[in-house]
Amino acid sequence: MSASSLPWEAPSSATAALVLLGVILSSSILADALAARTRLPRISLLVLVGVGVAFVQQALLGHSDARPLDGLGEPLIQVALVMVAFLLGGELTRDRLRHTGPLILIVSLSVIAVGVLAVGIGLWLLGFPLVVAASLAAISVATDPAAVSETVRESGDTRLRARLLMGIVAIDDGWGVLAFGLTMALLGWWLSGEGSLALLHAAWELGGALLLGALVGLPAAWLTGRLRPGEPTQVEAIALILLLAGLADWLDVSALLAAMVAGALVANLSRHHTRSFSEIEHIEWPFLVFFFVLSGASVDLMRLDDALGLTLAYLLLRLGGRYLGGVLGVRLARSRQAELPHDIGLALTPQAGVAMGMALLAMERFPEHGGVLIAAVVASTVVFEVLGPLMVRRVLR
Repeated sequence: MSASSLPWEAPSSATAALVLLGVILSSSILADALAARTRLPRISLLVLVGVGVAFVQQALLGHSDARPLDGLGEPLIQVALVMVAFLLGGELTRDRLRHTGPLILIVSLSVIAVGVLAVGIGLWLLGFPLVVAASLAAISVATDPAAVSETVRESGDTRLRARLLMGIVAIDDGWGVLAFGLTMALLGWWLSGEGSLALLHAAWELGGALLLGALVGLPAAWLTGRLRPGEPTQVEAIALILLLAGLADWLDVSALLAAMVAGALVANLSRHHTRSFSEIEHIEWPFLVFFFVLSGASVDLMRLDDALGLTLAYLLLRLGGRYLGGVLGVRLARSRQAELPHDIGLALTPQAGVAMGMALLAMERFPEHGGVLIAAVVASTVVFEVLGPLMVRRVLR
């Protein structure tokens, strides 16, 4: 039978995307079953599924430039991250901040400061260019809130260490944007005398995110609880997430920070704030499945050897910096240090979409170093996403 007489045609890109979405969700069922039998985090297994997809496409099929769900993957990842950030914002209630707010600041600033110095100075002393060392030092601040929060929720831990981790990753995006913006501005001033543009961009990304979060969060706080539970509340929650994701992308501001602000406003000002948070929790997991699998699938296996030395150095220095920063933060906590593990910084190692976004911005700013930066960040992201949940579990244990 000739190809023209076959009763079907080659699937369109939209059809192929739908099939791939179904395959990805099916893989999460297998990951759940395997995680239950091996005690491995299902997040790590999903990232490895994504790496397997990348291997099939690039090594076996020879599609070196292929990326699964092109045009659709990025919105799915954005929605997943906004959901996580909104739920994390709900952790920042007045009562919790009164009890753990100072502790969150102490530990988070300690981990960030020590980590940035360890990565930046370490890479520079190893002989890597200043631009590469400083850029990776700033990128190292970013933490994947989805991996940390999902692992904490999966563990069911409600002790101080779990609440502290949730609080730190909730404000981590703000620190990351600030550190990256200042680094790009200082590098621009040092190399060309022009750093004001990067500084203005960072200021807008932070300030605009705070403004967007308030503009969406205040009406949402008034509306939440006035709708009856069930479908109307679910529609409200989905509308809120889509508005935050779309407007943040359109205005070029931090979607995670805007969603966190909106979530904090709803949690502190609404009469029945738990309704909208519960609805988001009910629909969050499928989007997180897409996020973790597509994060693993984004790795460019053909370019990993281009930056092998830099990747290994970055991995070790970031792990060491996070560990030492956590130790220092717990010591500075003094009265609460008996309740906290000294290696709490290792639970803040997962890294994903935000780090890759920063690497792309650094590549645009310094194209001569862009290739090696992207290769190192993408490769290390996969390692951190696989090992990170294991470290979160270890710290909670």
